[in-house]
Amino acid sequence: MATENKNLSAYDKTTIPNAKDLRFGIVVSEWNEAITEGLYKGAFDALLDCGALEENILRWNVPGSYELTFGCKKMLTSQNLDAVIAIGSVIRGETSHFDYVCSAAAQGIKDLNVLHDTPVIFCVLTDDTLQQSIDRSGGKHGNKGTEAAIAAIKMAMLGK
Repeated sequence: MATENKNLSAYDKTTIPNAKDLRFGIVVSEWNEAITEGLYKGAFDALLDCGALEENILRWNVPGSYELTFGCKKMLTSQNLDAVIAIGSVIRGETSHFDYVCSAAAQGIKDLNVLHDTPVIFCVLTDDTLQQSIDRSGGKHGNKGTEAAIAAIKMAMLGK
């Protein structure tokens, strides 16, 4: 397992650029809300910890992870942002629906990064079980939302 014995929330603040002058968007899936809210909290708190101003963090909700691409696209084209974080959670079920949603979300976010000059960070958990999602959204493996926020800061600084 890639995250075994790793805490996704650990970062060295001295190596992260100050985010005071950056604007961030966060698009959050409402599906698996307990998980996505944990991811959002990790991202939001890390952005603040690294100097971002609360008024420079915009949040939009979308129904599910499949809708993240459209939400991020609308945010990119209507707001003046330095980076966008797409937050979602897809947990494997009994059908192949999981594969289609995960693939569409990943490809959609990739496409936005190719088409636009503002980075979109992929923070979509694609886990086999609810417990794996809990472990990665503030549980024993830390918080993937925190990791996404650090990636957003670093990627935003590439354009500066």
